[in-house]
Amino acid sequence: MEEGYRDRSAFIKGAKDIAKEVKRQAGKKVGRHVDRVSDEYSKRSYTRFEEEDDDDDYPVQAQDGSYYRSNSRANDDEGAHSDSTEGHDEDDEIYEGEYQGIPRNDSVEKADRQVDGVGQSQFRDKSQYEGERRKDQEELAQQYETILQECGHGRFQWTLYFVLGLALMADGVEIFVVGFVLPSAEKDMCLSEPNKGMLGLIVYLGMMVGAFVWGGLADRIGRRQTLLISLSINSVFAFFSSFVQGYSSFLFCRLLSGVGIGGSIPIVFSYYSEFLAQEKRGEHLSWLCMFWMIGGIYAAAMAWAIIPHYGWSFQMGSAYQFHSWRVFVLVCAFPSVAAIAALTTMPESPRFYLENGKHDEAWMILKQVHDTNMRAKGYPERVFSVTTIKTVKQMDELVDMGGEATAWHQRWRIKLTNLFHQVWSNFLTVFNPEYRRITYMMMAVWFSMSFSYYGLTVWFPDMIKYLQKQEYSSRTKVFIKEKVEHVTFNFTLENQIHRNGEYFNNKFLNLKMKSMVFEDSLFEECYFEDITSSNTFFRNCTFIATLFYNTDLFKYRLINSKLINSTFLHNKEGCMLDFSDENNAYMIYFVSFLGTLAVLPGNIVSALLMDKIGRLRMLAGSSVISCVSCFFLSFGNSESAMIALLCLFGGISIASWNALDVLTVELYPSDKRTTAFGFLNALCKLAAVLGISIFQSFVGITKAVPILFASGALAVGSFLALKLPETRGQVLQ
Repeated sequence: MEEGYRDRSAFIKGAKDIAKEVKRQAGKKVGRHVDRVSDEYSKRSYTRFEEEDDDDDYPVQAQDGSYYRSNSRANDDEGAHSDSTEGHDEDDEIYEGEYQGIPRNDSVEKADRQVDGVGQSQFRDKSQYEGERRKDQEELAQQYETILQECGHGRFQWTLYFVLGLALMADGVEIFVVGFVLPSAEKDMCLSEPNKGMLGLIVYLGMMVGAFVWGGLADRIGRRQTLLISLSINSVFAFFSSFVQGYSSFLFCRLLSGVGIGGSIPIVFSYYSEFLAQEKRGEHLSWLCMFWMIGGIYAAAMAWAIIPHYGWSFQMGSAYQFHSWRVFVLVCAFPSVAAIAALTTMPESPRFYLENGKHDEAWMILKQVHDTNMRAKGYPERVFSVTTIKTVKQMDELVDMGGEATAWHQRWRIKLTNLFHQVWSNFLTVFNPEYRRITYMMMAVWFSMSFSYYGLTVWFPDMIKYLQKQEYSSRTKVFIKEKVEHVTFNFTLENQIHRNGEYFNNKFLNLKMKSMVFEDSLFEECYFEDITSSNTFFRNCTFIATLFYNTDLFKYRLINSKLINSTFLHNKEGCMLDFSDENNAYMIYFVSFLGTLAVLPGNIVSALLMDKIGRLRMLAGSSVISCVSCFFLSFGNSESAMIALLCLFGGISIASWNALDVLTVELYPSDKRTTAFGFLNALCKLAAVLGISIFQSFVGITKAVPILFASGALAVGSFLALKLPETRGQVLQ
């Protein structure tokens, strides 16, 4: 009996041992299965970044926030569990770990955050947390620079250079579009002088809003994604603006087009800088600036080739007209569309991912950069040796989304509200004590340079037009007290003034009247048919028994005139497109073409010297020389002399713009870079609006005041630039 009891006890004990062993083996299988699923997910998401088939290493997060390589195949062979997904107690019991968001037993800080069993967290002191974040950012900056050194500079960076260059080119095009189409659009849409001024400034106002909004969003949702959204908005509304007919709708489309393209400059420079090693950054950011010049050349060349060809148009009745200037607007959207298509092939900034805790994504992109460059250099066998990447501690954010019962629009509202608060909070940190002085100094430098540069470059074409108008007026023919009877006019009448004339039984058939003025004249039994006029007016004239058939001589052209037994039949409806002298149009486009082309030498010099003489010397030196060249504009008495001096000014000032862009990128840390850049670029557009408005008010009055304003602003900017810290040789924060 006792022996049977022992046998039964041994049997029960053996069964328990077997059950325990089965439980342990099952736990191992669960751990390996979780690892395998995680590996398969990573491989599917990043197939283009995979190493050779025999390289199964991948980065895994350690408890301290750094990364190491875990060999899943070795773990499977040894029967070990994945440290990134589970842990072990003394009896090999399995529990879910950090992968599921539950802290490890040895994570004291994480355990301290659990309270009341309801999933809420108790945050540590904010200043202490911010101190830890800054320490992490400093460590990441040093390590990231080392990683970029290993990745090298090659095919990947040059590919990204051309892709982002298209986005910068689109910004350059947008600046010139309205200025080139305004002479034609003002006639096509019957624009008054105030409307013309608003149309000229609307793109700058849109870009001001866009720079601030997209710059802030790029630090929160990513450089690439934000740039794609902004360029898409620009492309869509640039396309619509070429077809809409009314002034209000055209103004609205150009405004939103400017809002879209406003994100180009702050995002492009920040995005590209985060793929450049320290010794390459200044030079290659300066090379990138050349695409803004290329955009200006493209716009001038397309305007020169398209707008003067008035035959490139069609008309659907009197309600819809599509003239050549609309073709030009459509063509100017091509760089933005090309940038969108090319940008879809490029990855996000790995630095942005590391700042936001997305270590796996960042590691894969850096590996792609390394492998792409090594293959292009003929070293495909070189292995990306980075095994640890520091990430920055993330701010704890609890957002109550209301659960599944909440309507989708309410959840979106909560998300957008939370995003707005995050962007605004990030913007306010730019004015924290550690950045406040730099921000105020940069604001002053950006404002002074933009006020002078944009004010002069927009004022100058108006001055050229004024000089041309003066020269044209000097050739005006004046006829006084002429009497003309029974004459048929079927040829162009241009640049004439007729005073106190008498016209009896005359016919004006199928002709163009350009810059014609009739004052105190009498028209009796005359016949006007198929007349197209430009800048033509009848002042204090009398029309007796006169017929107007199919003309654009609307009553607003008849100033204080009397109509006695006179009739208007089948008037040409709407405003007719002006047929300005093609030589004058070509001259304006040619001047803009030369002005943008003159930037090329300055771009080359600044790119070659940026890393040799430093950012501050480049900025201050270029501003001083620009100030001197701007002052000499006041001595230009001829058209050719002023064009030459403007080209000199543009070629010199571009170096200071390049240096300012590089400084802005390097003075702010990665998580605030595009926010600060966007704010400063928005301020730049505000200064441009003020400069253009003030300078244009002096056209035809004096040219000394605008030139003195511009010279003074450049002098102040160059002085303040010397107070900024030099960033040459520093690691990108």
